[in-house]
Amino acid sequence: MRRLPPRTLRGQLTAGLVTLLALACLAVGTVTALALRGFLTGRLDEQLSSSGGRFAASLEHEARPDADNRPDTRGQAESTFGARLLKGTVTQAAVIDDANDRLVRLTAGDRRALTGLPADGSGHSVHLSALGAYRLAAVQGDDRDILITGLPLHPLEETVHRLEAVETVLFGAALTVTGIAGALWVRASLRPLQRVTARAAEVAGLPLASGEIAMPGPLPDTDPRTEVGQVGTALNHMLGHVENALTRRQASEERLRHFAADASHELRTPVANIRGHAELALRHDGPVPAEVRHALVRIDAESQRMTHLVDDLLLLARLDAGRPLGHEPVDLTLLILNAMDDARAAGPGHHWLLDLPEEAVVVSGDAHRLQQAIGNLLANARIHTPPGTRVTITLTTDQAGVRVSVSDDGPGIPAELQPEVFGRFVRADHARSRSTGSTGLGLAIVHAVITAHGGTATVTSGPGHTVFRLTLPG
Repeated sequence: MRRLPPRTLRGQLTAGLVTLLALACLAVGTVTALALRGFLTGRLDEQLSSSGGRFAASLEHEARPDADNRPDTRGQAESTFGARLLKGTVTQAAVIDDANDRLVRLTAGDRRALTGLPADGSGHSVHLSALGAYRLAAVQGDDRDILITGLPLHPLEETVHRLEAVETVLFGAALTVTGIAGALWVRASLRPLQRVTARAAEVAGLPLASGEIAMPGPLPDTDPRTEVGQVGTALNHMLGHVENALTRRQASEERLRHFAADASHELRTPVANIRGHAELALRHDGPVPAEVRHALVRIDAESQRMTHLVDDLLLLARLDAGRPLGHEPVDLTLLILNAMDDARAAGPGHHWLLDLPEEAVVVSGDAHRLQQAIGNLLANARIHTPPGTRVTITLTTDQAGVRVSVSDDGPGIPAELQPEVFGRFVRADHARSRSTGSTGLGLAIVHAVITAHGGTATVTSGPGHTVFRLTLPG
Protein backbone atom coordinates (compact mmCIF):
# COMPACT_ATOMS: atom_id res chain seq x y z
CA MET A 1 0.00 0.00 0.00
CA ARG A 2 1.36 3.39 -1.00
CA ARG A 3 2.13 5.59 1.97
CA LEU A 4 0.86 9.16 1.90
CA PRO A 5 3.40 11.96 2.41
CA PRO A 6 3.44 13.47 5.90
CA ARG A 7 0.96 16.30 6.44
CA THR A 8 2.89 19.28 7.71
CA LEU A 9 1.31 22.15 9.60
CA ARG A 10 2.44 24.53 6.87
CA GLY A 11 0.72 22.45 4.23
CA GLN A 12 -2.46 22.16 6.31
CA LEU A 13 -2.64 25.91 6.92
CA THR A 14 -2.02 26.72 3.26
CA ALA A 15 -4.56 24.13 2.12
CA GLY A 16 -7.07 25.45 4.65
CA LEU A 17 -6.58 29.03 3.46
CA VAL A 18 -7.00 28.08 -0.19
CA THR A 19 -10.00 25.88 0.62
CA LEU A 20 -11.77 28.70 2.49
CA LEU A 21 -11.07 31.12 -0.35
CA ALA A 22 -12.32 28.54 -2.87
CA LEU A 23 -15.55 28.12 -0.90
CA ALA A 24 -15.95 31.89 -0.73
CA CYS A 25 -15.39 32.18 -4.50
CA LEU A 26 -17.87 29.38 -5.11
CA ALA A 27 -20.45 31.09 -2.94
CA VAL A 28 -19.89 34.46 -4.65
CA GLY A 29 -20.00 32.89 -8.10
CA THR A 30 -23.18 30.96 -7.31
CA VAL A 31 -24.94 34.01 -5.84
CA THR A 32 -23.96 36.31 -8.74
CA ALA A 33 -25.00 33.72 -11.35
CA LEU A 34 -28.35 33.18 -9.65
CA ALA A 35 -28.84 36.93 -9.24
CA LEU A 36 -28.06 37.56 -12.92
CA ARG A 37 -30.35 34.72 -13.98
CA GLY A 38 -33.12 36.10 -11.83
CA PHE A 39 -32.62 39.62 -13.17
CA LEU A 40 -32.62 38.51 -16.82
CA THR A 41 -35.63 36.27 -16.22
CA GLY A 42 -37.45 39.22 -14.72
CA ARG A 43 -36.65 41.30 -17.81
CA LEU A 44 -38.04 38.53 -20.00
CA ASP A 45 -41.22 38.45 -17.93
CA GLU A 46 -41.54 42.23 -18.33
CA GLN A 47 -41.18 41.91 -22.10
CA LEU A 48 -43.79 39.17 -22.16
CA SER A 49 -46.15 41.29 -20.09
CA SER A 50 -45.67 44.38 -22.31
CA SER A 51 -46.36 42.39 -25.47
CA GLY A 52 -49.92 41.79 -24.26
CA GLY A 53 -50.28 38.65 -26.34
CA ARG A 54 -50.62 40.58 -29.61
CA PHE A 55 -48.70 38.06 -31.65
CA ALA A 56 -50.66 35.14 -30.21
CA ALA A 57 -53.97 36.97 -30.76
CA SER A 58 -53.14 37.65 -34.42
CA LEU A 59 -52.87 33.89 -34.96
CA GLU A 60 -56.67 33.61 -34.60
CA HIS A 61 -57.24 34.03 -38.35
CA GLU A 62 -56.14 30.80 -39.96
CA ALA A 63 -56.93 31.88 -43.56
CA ARG A 64 -54.86 34.89 -44.60
CA PRO A 65 -55.53 35.64 -48.31
CA ASP A 66 -54.02 39.11 -48.14
CA ALA A 67 -51.42 40.99 -46.17
CA ASP A 68 -53.99 42.51 -43.82
CA ASN A 69 -54.69 39.09 -42.36
CA ARG A 70 -51.02 38.27 -41.56
CA PRO A 71 -50.04 37.89 -37.88
CA ASP A 72 -49.11 41.07 -36.02
CA THR A 73 -45.32 40.98 -35.50
CA ARG A 74 -44.87 44.67 -34.79
CA GLY A 75 -42.64 45.34 -31.82
CA GLN A 76 -41.97 41.62 -31.37
CA ALA A 77 -38.44 40.34 -31.08
CA GLU A 78 -37.10 37.67 -33.33
CA SER A 79 -37.76 34.09 -32.12
CA THR A 80 -40.88 35.23 -30.23
CA PHE A 81 -43.23 32.28 -29.82
CA GLY A 82 -47.00 32.52 -29.94
CA ALA A 83 -49.77 30.00 -29.46
CA ARG A 84 -53.56 30.07 -29.17
CA LEU A 85 -55.58 27.63 -27.07
CA LEU A 86 -59.32 27.18 -27.46
CA LYS A 87 -61.20 24.90 -25.14
CA GLY A 88 -57.96 23.31 -23.92
CA THR A 89 -56.66 22.59 -27.43
CA VAL A 90 -53.78 24.27 -29.22
CA THR A 91 -55.22 25.68 -32.44
CA GLN A 92 -52.23 27.66 -33.72
CA ALA A 93 -48.53 27.90 -32.82
CA ALA A 94 -45.88 29.93 -34.61
CA VAL A 95 -42.54 31.66 -34.06
CA ILE A 96 -41.22 34.91 -35.56
CA ASP A 97 -38.35 34.23 -37.91
CA ASP A 98 -36.81 37.20 -39.80
CA ALA A 99 -39.90 39.37 -39.07
CA ASN A 100 -42.21 36.65 -40.47
CA ASP A 101 -44.14 33.97 -38.73
CA ARG A 102 -43.30 30.34 -39.07
CA LEU A 103 -45.56 27.57 -37.97
CA VAL A 104 -44.19 25.28 -35.27
CA ARG A 105 -44.84 21.58 -35.18
CA LEU A 106 -45.66 20.66 -31.61
CA THR A 107 -45.37 17.22 -30.10
CA ALA A 108 -47.93 15.75 -27.77
CA GLY A 109 -45.65 16.59 -24.84
CA ASP A 110 -45.37 20.20 -26.00
CA ARG A 111 -49.18 20.47 -26.24
CA ARG A 112 -49.59 19.09 -22.72
CA ALA A 113 -47.06 21.59 -21.42
CA LEU A 114 -48.85 24.50 -23.12
CA THR A 115 -52.30 23.48 -21.94
CA GLY A 116 -50.93 23.14 -18.38
CA LEU A 117 -49.82 26.79 -18.16
CA PRO A 118 -51.91 28.92 -15.79
CA ALA A 119 -53.48 31.95 -17.52
CA ASP A 120 -52.22 34.44 -14.94
CA GLY A 121 -49.76 36.36 -17.08
CA SER A 122 -46.73 35.16 -15.08
CA GLY A 123 -43.69 33.67 -16.75
CA HIS A 124 -42.90 29.95 -16.75
CA SER A 125 -39.90 28.13 -18.20
CA VAL A 126 -40.86 25.36 -20.64
CA HIS A 127 -38.79 23.24 -22.98
CA LEU A 128 -40.29 22.89 -26.46
CA SER A 129 -39.04 20.05 -28.61
CA ALA A 130 -38.62 22.06 -31.80
CA LEU A 131 -37.41 25.33 -30.25
CA GLY A 132 -35.63 24.55 -26.98
CA ALA A 133 -36.05 26.37 -23.64
CA TYR A 134 -38.57 29.22 -23.65
CA ARG A 135 -40.08 31.61 -21.13
CA LEU A 136 -43.85 31.48 -21.65
CA ALA A 137 -46.73 33.58 -20.29
CA ALA A 138 -50.45 32.78 -20.81
CA VAL A 139 -53.32 35.35 -20.66
CA GLN A 140 -57.07 35.22 -21.33
CA GLY A 141 -58.13 36.39 -24.81
CA ASP A 142 -61.22 38.30 -25.79
CA ASP A 143 -62.84 35.26 -27.42
CA ARG A 144 -62.58 33.03 -24.33
CA ASP A 145 -59.37 31.65 -25.69
CA ILE A 146 -55.90 31.55 -24.06
CA LEU A 147 -53.06 33.43 -25.68
CA ILE A 148 -49.49 32.22 -24.99
CA THR A 149 -46.44 34.34 -25.75
CA GLY A 150 -42.87 33.24 -25.22
CA LEU A 151 -39.28 34.38 -25.55
CA PRO A 152 -36.23 32.11 -25.89
CA LEU A 153 -34.02 31.45 -22.84
CA HIS A 154 -30.96 30.76 -24.94
CA PRO A 155 -29.57 34.36 -24.82
CA LEU A 156 -30.14 34.37 -21.05
CA GLU A 157 -28.27 31.07 -20.65
CA GLU A 158 -25.42 32.33 -22.83
CA THR A 159 -25.06 35.47 -20.70
CA VAL A 160 -25.06 33.46 -17.47
CA HIS A 161 -22.54 30.94 -18.86
CA ARG A 162 -20.30 33.79 -20.03
CA LEU A 163 -20.38 35.24 -16.51
CA GLU A 164 -19.58 31.83 -15.04
CA ALA A 165 -16.62 31.42 -17.43
CA VAL A 166 -15.24 34.85 -16.52
CA GLU A 167 -15.68 34.13 -12.81
CA THR A 168 -13.96 30.74 -13.21
CA VAL A 169 -10.91 32.34 -14.81
CA LEU A 170 -10.75 35.20 -12.31
CA PHE A 171 -11.32 33.00 -9.27
CA GLY A 172 -8.81 30.41 -10.54
CA ALA A 173 -6.16 33.11 -10.95
CA ALA A 174 -7.04 34.51 -7.50
CA LEU A 175 -6.74 31.04 -5.91
CA THR A 176 -3.36 30.44 -7.58
CA VAL A 177 -1.95 33.78 -6.47
CA THR A 178 -3.42 33.38 -2.99
CA GLY A 179 -2.03 29.84 -2.66
CA ILE A 180 1.51 30.96 -3.53
CA ALA A 181 1.33 34.08 -1.37
CA GLY A 182 -0.34 32.15 1.46
CA ALA A 183 2.36 29.46 1.39
CA LEU A 184 5.08 32.11 1.63
CA TRP A 185 3.24 33.92 4.40
CA VAL A 186 2.61 30.73 6.38
CA ARG A 187 6.24 29.72 5.95
CA ALA A 188 7.43 33.07 7.27
CA SER A 189 4.94 32.92 10.15
CA LEU A 190 6.00 29.40 11.16
CA ARG A 191 9.73 30.09 11.01
CA PRO A 192 9.90 30.50 14.82
CA LEU A 193 8.11 27.16 15.19
CA GLN A 194 10.71 25.57 12.91
CA ARG A 195 13.41 26.85 15.23
CA VAL A 196 11.54 25.31 18.16
CA THR A 197 11.28 21.99 16.30
CA ALA A 198 14.97 22.05 15.36
CA ARG A 199 15.98 22.79 18.94
CA ALA A 200 13.75 20.01 20.30
CA ALA A 201 15.18 17.57 17.75
CA GLU A 202 18.71 18.63 18.71
CA VAL A 203 17.99 17.95 22.38
CA ALA A 204 16.29 14.64 21.56
CA GLY A 205 19.45 13.51 19.75
CA LEU A 206 21.71 14.17 22.75
CA PRO A 207 22.85 11.16 24.81
CA LEU A 208 21.18 12.44 27.98
CA ALA A 209 21.77 9.16 29.81
CA SER A 210 25.55 9.34 29.56
CA GLY A 211 27.88 11.67 31.43
CA GLU A 212 27.95 15.44 31.32
CA ILE A 213 25.96 16.91 28.42
CA ALA A 214 26.33 20.43 27.04
CA MET A 215 22.76 21.61 26.55
CA PRO A 216 22.04 24.08 23.72
CA GLY A 217 21.26 27.66 24.62
CA PRO A 218 17.74 29.10 24.89
CA LEU A 219 15.74 30.08 21.85
CA PRO A 220 15.98 33.77 20.95
CA ASP A 221 13.09 36.09 20.08
CA THR A 222 10.31 34.23 21.90
CA ASP A 223 7.33 36.60 21.90
CA PRO A 224 4.94 35.49 24.67
CA ARG A 225 2.07 37.28 22.90
CA THR A 226 1.98 34.61 20.18
CA GLU A 227 1.25 30.91 20.48
CA VAL A 228 4.58 29.99 18.87
CA GLY A 229 6.35 32.33 21.26
CA GLN A 230 4.61 30.68 24.20
CA VAL A 231 5.79 27.27 22.97
CA GLY A 232 9.33 28.63 22.63
CA THR A 233 9.22 30.12 26.14
CA ALA A 234 7.94 26.82 27.57
CA LEU A 235 10.72 24.95 25.72
CA ASN A 236 13.33 27.33 27.14
CA HIS A 237 12.02 26.72 30.66
CA MET A 238 12.01 22.97 30.06
CA LEU A 239 15.58 23.03 28.72
CA GLY A 240 16.63 24.98 31.79
CA HIS A 241 15.06 22.41 34.10
CA VAL A 242 16.62 19.53 32.12
CA GLU A 243 20.04 21.16 32.23
CA ASN A 244 19.71 21.74 35.96
CA ALA A 245 18.61 18.14 36.52
CA LEU A 246 21.46 16.80 34.38
CA THR A 247 23.96 18.97 36.25
CA ARG A 248 22.70 17.75 39.60
CA ARG A 249 22.66 14.15 38.40
CA GLN A 250 26.19 14.48 37.05
CA ALA A 251 27.38 15.97 40.34
CA SER A 252 25.65 13.17 42.25
CA GLU A 253 27.22 10.52 40.01
CA GLU A 254 30.62 12.15 40.41
CA ARG A 255 30.25 12.11 44.19
CA LEU A 256 29.10 8.49 44.10
CA ARG A 257 31.98 7.57 41.79
CA HIS A 258 34.51 9.26 44.03
CA PHE A 259 32.95 7.60 47.05
CA ALA A 260 33.16 4.17 45.44
CA ALA A 261 36.77 4.73 44.44
CA ASP A 262 37.75 6.13 47.83
CA ALA A 263 35.83 3.43 49.71
CA SER A 264 37.43 0.73 47.60
CA HIS A 265 40.87 2.12 48.27
CA GLU A 266 40.17 2.45 51.98
CA LEU A 267 38.66 -1.03 52.26
CA ARG A 268 41.49 -2.84 50.54
CA THR A 269 43.89 -2.36 53.47
CA PRO A 270 41.61 -3.51 56.34
CA VAL A 271 40.28 -6.40 54.24
CA ALA A 272 43.82 -7.47 53.47
CA ASN A 273 44.71 -7.23 57.19
CA ILE A 274 41.68 -9.32 58.17
CA ARG A 275 42.58 -11.93 55.61
CA GLY A 276 46.22 -11.97 56.72
CA HIS A 277 45.34 -12.39 60.41
CA ALA A 278 42.90 -15.18 59.56
CA GLU A 279 45.52 -17.03 57.52
CA LEU A 280 48.07 -16.51 60.31
CA ALA A 281 45.70 -17.90 62.91
CA LEU A 282 44.96 -20.93 60.77
CA ARG A 283 48.71 -21.69 60.54
CA HIS A 284 49.07 -21.79 64.37
CA ASP A 285 50.77 -25.04 65.42
CA GLY A 286 49.01 -25.34 68.74
CA PRO A 287 45.62 -26.91 69.30
CA VAL A 288 42.72 -24.76 68.05
CA PRO A 289 39.12 -25.60 68.98
CA ALA A 290 37.01 -26.81 66.05
CA GLU A 291 34.55 -23.97 66.46
CA VAL A 292 37.33 -21.39 66.35
CA ARG A 293 38.95 -23.03 63.29
CA HIS A 294 35.58 -23.04 61.49
CA ALA A 295 35.11 -19.36 62.30
CA LEU A 296 38.59 -18.55 61.02
CA VAL A 297 37.90 -20.45 57.77
CA ARG A 298 34.69 -18.48 57.27
CA ILE A 299 36.49 -15.23 58.00
CA ASP A 300 39.12 -16.07 55.39
CA ALA A 301 36.49 -17.03 52.80
CA GLU A 302 34.42 -13.90 53.36
CA SER A 303 37.52 -11.69 53.31
CA GLN A 304 38.45 -13.18 49.93
CA ARG A 305 34.95 -12.50 48.72
CA MET A 306 35.11 -8.94 49.97
CA THR A 307 38.47 -8.52 48.26
CA HIS A 308 36.90 -9.50 44.92
CA LEU A 309 33.99 -7.13 45.55
CA VAL A 310 36.32 -4.24 46.37
CA ASP A 311 38.40 -4.97 43.28
CA ASP A 312 35.27 -4.99 41.12
CA LEU A 313 34.05 -1.69 42.57
CA LEU A 314 37.45 -0.12 42.07
CA LEU A 315 37.56 -1.36 38.45
CA LEU A 316 34.12 0.11 37.71
CA ALA A 317 35.12 3.39 39.33
CA ARG A 318 38.22 3.57 37.17
CA LEU A 319 36.28 2.77 34.00
CA ASP A 320 33.65 5.38 34.90
CA ALA A 321 36.41 7.94 35.36
CA GLY A 322 37.59 7.21 31.82
CA ARG A 323 40.85 5.59 32.78
CA PRO A 324 42.43 4.31 29.56
CA LEU A 325 42.88 0.57 29.15
CA GLY A 326 45.83 -1.14 27.58
CA HIS A 327 45.95 -1.38 23.78
CA GLU A 328 48.12 -4.23 22.67
CA PRO A 329 47.58 -7.22 20.36
CA VAL A 330 45.48 -9.84 22.15
CA ASP A 331 45.08 -13.40 20.90
CA LEU A 332 41.35 -13.72 21.54
CA THR A 333 41.33 -17.39 20.56
CA LEU A 334 43.92 -18.31 23.21
CA LEU A 335 42.13 -16.11 25.75
CA ILE A 336 38.84 -17.98 25.15
CA LEU A 337 40.56 -21.36 25.44
CA ASN A 338 42.02 -20.39 28.82
CA ALA A 339 38.67 -19.06 30.02
CA MET A 340 36.96 -22.28 28.94
CA ASP A 341 39.51 -24.37 30.88
CA ASP A 342 38.78 -22.34 34.01
CA ALA A 343 35.02 -22.74 33.46
CA ARG A 344 35.33 -26.55 33.06
CA ALA A 345 37.29 -26.75 36.28
CA ALA A 346 34.76 -24.60 38.17
CA GLY A 347 31.65 -26.28 36.70
CA PRO A 348 32.32 -29.91 35.81
CA GLY A 349 28.59 -30.65 35.80
CA HIS A 350 27.98 -28.45 32.75
CA HIS A 351 28.64 -29.33 29.12
CA TRP A 352 31.14 -26.80 27.75
CA LEU A 353 31.41 -26.47 23.97
CA LEU A 354 33.70 -24.39 21.73
CA ASP A 355 33.08 -23.04 18.23
CA LEU A 356 36.26 -21.27 17.08
CA PRO A 357 37.61 -20.38 13.64
CA GLU A 358 40.64 -22.21 12.32
CA GLU A 359 42.79 -19.09 12.28
CA ALA A 360 43.68 -17.22 15.45
CA VAL A 361 41.74 -14.00 15.97
CA VAL A 362 43.78 -11.04 17.24
CA VAL A 363 42.27 -7.79 18.53
CA SER A 364 43.73 -4.68 20.12
CA GLY A 365 42.91 -4.23 23.77
CA ASP A 366 43.61 -5.03 27.39
CA ALA A 367 44.19 -8.79 27.66
CA HIS A 368 43.54 -8.95 31.41
CA ARG A 369 40.23 -7.07 31.22
CA LEU A 370 39.01 -9.00 28.17
CA GLN A 371 39.86 -12.22 29.99
CA GLN A 372 37.86 -10.95 32.95
CA ALA A 373 34.85 -10.05 30.78
CA ILE A 374 34.70 -13.44 29.05
CA GLY A 375 35.30 -15.24 32.33
CA ASN A 376 32.42 -13.32 33.91
CA LEU A 377 30.09 -14.42 31.10
CA LEU A 378 31.05 -18.06 31.57
CA ALA A 379 30.73 -17.76 35.34
CA ASN A 380 27.31 -16.17 34.90
CA ALA A 381 26.19 -19.11 32.75
CA ARG A 382 27.56 -21.60 35.29
CA ILE A 383 26.00 -19.90 38.34
CA HIS A 384 22.53 -19.27 36.92
CA THR A 385 21.95 -22.57 35.09
CA PRO A 386 21.54 -26.06 36.57
CA PRO A 387 24.09 -28.86 36.09
CA GLY A 388 23.77 -30.60 32.74
CA THR A 389 23.22 -27.30 30.90
CA ARG A 390 25.04 -26.99 27.60
CA VAL A 391 27.09 -23.77 27.34
CA THR A 392 28.64 -22.84 23.99
CA ILE A 393 31.13 -20.06 23.32
CA THR A 394 31.44 -18.96 19.68
CA LEU A 395 34.01 -16.68 18.07
CA THR A 396 33.29 -15.17 14.65
CA THR A 397 34.60 -12.32 12.51
CA ASP A 398 32.80 -10.24 9.90
CA GLN A 399 32.74 -6.72 8.51
CA ALA A 400 31.17 -5.40 11.72
CA GLY A 401 34.11 -6.64 13.79
CA VAL A 402 34.82 -9.55 16.10
CA ARG A 403 31.90 -11.21 17.88
CA VAL A 404 32.06 -13.43 20.96
CA SER A 405 28.80 -15.23 21.83
CA VAL A 406 28.09 -17.24 24.96
CA SER A 407 24.87 -19.23 24.69
CA ASP A 408 23.18 -21.76 26.96
CA ASP A 409 20.01 -23.84 27.01
CA GLY A 410 19.15 -23.00 30.60
CA PRO A 411 15.91 -21.56 32.00
CA GLY A 412 16.57 -18.08 30.59
CA ILE A 413 16.44 -14.58 32.03
CA PRO A 414 13.09 -13.11 33.16
CA ALA A 415 11.75 -10.65 30.60
CA GLU A 416 11.43 -7.84 33.14
CA LEU A 417 15.12 -8.24 34.10
CA GLN A 418 16.59 -8.25 30.58
CA PRO A 419 16.59 -4.44 29.97
CA GLU A 420 18.71 -3.87 33.09
CA VAL A 421 20.74 -7.07 33.14
CA PHE A 422 24.01 -5.14 32.62
CA GLY A 423 23.26 -2.82 35.53
CA ARG A 424 25.13 -2.84 38.80
CA PHE A 425 23.92 -5.01 41.65
CA VAL A 426 21.16 -6.38 39.40
CA ARG A 427 20.18 -9.82 40.64
CA ALA A 428 17.44 -12.23 39.69
CA ASP A 429 16.86 -13.06 43.36
CA HIS A 430 15.55 -9.83 44.88
CA ALA A 431 16.00 -11.22 48.36
CA ARG A 432 19.78 -10.89 47.67
CA SER A 433 20.53 -14.44 48.74
CA ARG A 434 24.20 -15.27 48.83
CA SER A 435 23.62 -18.91 47.98
CA THR A 436 24.87 -18.41 44.44
CA GLY A 437 27.85 -16.30 45.43
CA SER A 438 26.87 -13.59 42.91
CA THR A 439 27.64 -9.95 43.70
CA GLY A 440 25.55 -8.49 40.89
CA LEU A 441 28.62 -6.78 39.38
CA GLY A 442 29.83 -9.43 36.91
CA LEU A 443 27.74 -8.36 33.91
CA ALA A 444 28.22 -4.68 34.77
CA ILE A 445 31.98 -5.23 34.48
CA VAL A 446 31.46 -7.04 31.16
CA HIS A 447 29.51 -4.09 29.77
CA ALA A 448 31.97 -1.51 31.11
CA VAL A 449 35.04 -3.35 29.77
CA ILE A 450 33.57 -3.95 26.31
CA THR A 451 32.30 -0.35 26.09
CA ALA A 452 35.77 0.91 27.08
CA HIS A 453 37.13 -1.10 24.14
CA GLY A 454 34.69 0.61 21.77
CA GLY A 455 32.39 -2.41 21.48
CA THR A 456 28.88 -3.41 22.52
CA ALA A 457 27.37 -6.03 24.82
CA THR A 458 23.82 -7.33 24.23
CA VAL A 459 21.62 -10.17 25.41
CA THR A 460 18.65 -12.08 24.03
CA SER A 461 16.95 -14.66 26.19
CA GLY A 462 13.98 -16.95 26.32
CA PRO A 463 13.14 -20.25 27.99
CA GLY A 464 15.79 -22.73 26.87
CA HIS A 465 17.95 -20.26 24.98
CA THR A 466 20.06 -17.34 26.23
CA VAL A 467 22.78 -15.61 24.20
CA PHE A 468 25.20 -12.92 25.35
CA ARG A 469 26.99 -11.22 22.43
CA LEU A 470 30.15 -9.16 22.69
CA THR A 471 31.15 -7.16 19.63
CA LEU A 472 34.67 -5.70 19.42
CA PRO A 473 36.24 -3.57 16.68
CA GLY A 474 38.21 -5.74 14.26
